[in-house]
Amino acid sequence: MGLLDKLKKKPLILSASVKGTVVPMADIPDEVFSQGILGLCLGVDPAEGTIRAPFDGKITQLPDTFHAVGIQGSNGLDVLLHVGVDTVDMKGDGFTGQVKEGDTVTSGQPLLTVDLDKVKAAGHPAVVIHVLIDSDSYANVELTTAPSVEAGGELMRVTK
Repeated sequence: MGLLDKLKKKPLILSASVKGTVVPMADIPDEVFSQGILGLCLGVDPAEGTIRAPFDGKITQLPDTFHAVGIQGSNGLDVLLHVGVDTVDMKGDGFTGQVKEGDTVTSGQPLLTVDLDKVKAAGHPAVVIHVLIDSDSYANVELTTAPSVEAGGELMRVTK
């Protein structure tokens, strides 16, 4: 096996954007995510309101409601972080962006802040959904089985 082959086989890591309890894909309370329509995903029921970059990359999408953020990693991963279920209905109330579309970010950098009490008061699950958009283009995607994660902890291991 040549060096290039070894590099292709080295797994890419999608880190958790927030500390909290891991929510398996099937248990995410939204069919678009629980059925993997956008790609394989895992949720994190957040213990804090700061959503951080899961890896180094570029912000590819950021709606003005700040309930989601797209990031393309310098490692090649394309991820959507979706904060809560049906939180677009909040029209940005309780959400603050720390970045803008086109920004280059580093792993752990704050992307969004969310007032978790406002999300709960509005009747929405606050689960932060980490979607690997192009998951079908990878040879293997391993989802963590840990019951909880720290921000920056391994959530997915992806092999090309």
